[in-house]
Amino acid sequence: MKVYVIGDGGWGTANALLLDSYGHDVTVWGAFPDYTREMVAAGENFRFLKGVKLPQTLKFTNDRALAAEADIVVLASPSKFFAGVMESFKGIVRGDQLIVSLTKGLCEKTNRRMTEIAEEILGVKDVVALAGPTHAEEVSRGIPTAIVAACRDGAKAKRVQEVWSGPKFRVYTSPDPVGVEIGGCVKNVIAIAVGCSDGMGFGDNTRAALITRGLAEMKRFVLAYGGQPETLSGLAGIGDLIVTCTSTHSRNHTVGERLGRGEKIGDILASMQMVAEGVWNSKVVHELALKLGVEMPISNLVYAACYGDFEAKDALAQMMARELKSE
Repeated sequence: MKVYVIGDGGWGTANALLLDSYGHDVTVWGAFPDYTREMVAAGENFRFLKGVKLPQTLKFTNDRALAAEADIVVLASPSKFFAGVMESFKGIVRGDQLIVSLTKGLCEKTNRRMTEIAEEILGVKDVVALAGPTHAEEVSRGIPTAIVAACRDGAKAKRVQEVWSGPKFRVYTSPDPVGVEIGGCVKNVIAIAVGCSDGMGFGDNTRAALITRGLAEMKRFVLAYGGQPETLSGLAGIGDLIVTCTSTHSRNHTVGERLGRGEKIGDILASMQMVAEGVWNSKVVHELALKLGVEMPISNLVYAACYGDFEAKDALAQMMARELKSE
C-alpha cells in the first residue's frame, strides 16, 4: 500500500519505519526542505530519532501533492501546529483514504481533539486515533509494543489493526476515540508532575501516589468530556501513563524533573529540540477542567508551574493540605 506520513518527527518517522519494514511504499513529509535534505544525506533523522538508520526504501519529501496518491495518510504533527498543518493539506487529503492520527493532545485555541480538527479541516469522517504506551526510540528499534486503534467506525479501526500489526507490534481496537485521545493528552500533564517529584528527590511512594491519583483525574476528565472512563484501564490509559511517567525517553518527565530541580520553564523549553506536549496541554486541560467543573488538583499544579510563578517545591504542601476524603 502507499502510505504518506505528515510529520518527520520521531513518532512519525518510527511509524514510517515500521510500515516500511512490512513492505509498504512509505513517504514522509517534512515542513523544512533544508532539514529534509540533511536527513536524507545523513541517512538518519538525527534531530528527532538519533542513532536509527533510515533505509533507502523510505522516502522523504516536501511535496504536499503526493498525499493525494496515498491509500493511507498518517497525521503526526505536534498538537500545537496540527491545525495549521491540516490547513495546508486541505483539498489534497480525501475522505476515501484511510486517515490515522498519531498526535496526542488538545488544540490550544479550540480545546478540540486532533481527530476532530482533522475531520473538520480536511472535510473527512472518522479519522482513526492510534495511541498507547509507545516511545519512538523503542518502536524504531523493534522493541515489542502494543497500542490501540480507536474509531467510531469499527471497520476503519480494524483496518488499521491489520495494517500496523506485525511480529513486534500488536494493535488492539476501541470504539472510544474520546477516551483514547483524552487519555493520551492528560497523561502527559501527569508525567510532568511525576518528573517534578523525582527532581525534588522524592521516592517510589510519591511516584506511585501521583500516578494513581493522576489516573483518577484522567477518568473524571474523560467522563465529563463524553468518553468512557473504562477505556483508561487499558493501554491508552494506565499503560500510556506508566510508560510516560517512568521512562528515561519521556520528554514530559524530563521537563518535570528539571522543574523539580528549580529550573525555569522558559529555560527548559529553550534547550529542547523535541516537543513536550504536556506543557501546552496543561493549559488546555486546566481551562477545560474549569469549564467542565472537573476536580484536577495535580493537573492544576502542573499548569501553575508551567504558566505561572508557582514553583514545584511548593506543590507538596499544597497537595498534602487538601481536604481529606474517601478514595
